[in-house]
Amino acid sequence: MITRPNVKVNLGLNVLRKRGDGFHDLETLFVPYFGLHDTLEIIPGDAWSETSASLFARYGGDPDAEVPALRQAILEDGKVMITLARAEGVDWDPLKDLTVKAYRLLEADYKLPPVKIFLEKTSPVGAGLGGGSADAAFALRMYNELFDLGLSDEDLCAYAARLGSDCALFIANRSVFGEGRGEILTPYDLPSVDASGDGSGEGSYDLRVVVPERIAVSTADAYRGIVPALPEIPLREVLSRPVEQWKDLLVNDFEKTVFARYPELGLLKQSLYDSGAVYAAMSGSGSALFALYRKED
Repeated sequence: MITRPNVKVNLGLNVLRKRGDGFHDLETLFVPYFGLHDTLEIIPGDAWSETSASLFARYGGDPDAEVPALRQAILEDGKVMITLARAEGVDWDPLKDLTVKAYRLLEADYKLPPVKIFLEKTSPVGAGLGGGSADAAFALRMYNELFDLGLSDEDLCAYAARLGSDCALFIANRSVFGEGRGEILTPYDLPSVDASGDGSGEGSYDLRVVVPERIAVSTADAYRGIVPALPEIPLREVLSRPVEQWKDLLVNDFEKTVFARYPELGLLKQSLYDSGAVYAAMSGSGSALFALYRKED
């Protein structure tokens, strides 16, 4: 089974308060963006892969590289073999990938058969686009279908929330309003925005994502310096206003701390406005930015 986990952007992100469990309460609108995606294949342990040969041909040329572009690993019990491929190099332990964690989470409740995972990472890492969370959510769906677990979307969302604050949004994979630490999700219609990535969808505003090179922002770093506060205008009210009014009202609280450390991101945001964007912002904790452009009639 092969899927293509897409990414997301955040329309507004308000950090409201520090919680007793160490997390923060926030409010944001998650919007799936389909212009960037990974390729994820999961198959039973005794099945043939459709992507393996291609991955080894394209990424396996230098196994001795300091940061190899392709890495494989097998769990000690042999139940998961994972192959990760990324042009910029795979600099994390494959067995700690969220697709493996998703398997272990379900395997604790259901005696799953062995699997092989093949993941080609083409969505950016450390860009605030939730690519890893998408991989986890898509993996949960795939395990559910492969092994006929009979889990509902509500069940899958509960598992996804245990893997990460924004994992559950990729189960429904539609625009949702996020509250709590990001796991309390409410469907939200956003008919004005075309998030197809190629301008082919409906909506008066085309959403485009820009990923700066060689800048990856950790969530922990982004939170340093954040002062939680309630916004003057609640996010839902801002979103209900015309898109042309969002520039001065719809904010991402992380921009202040991240732009201070990476001023080039602030310059990039201004360049998006200079290019004709109606609205531009950083996604999540950065470093990716996105812009809305009004479509020509």
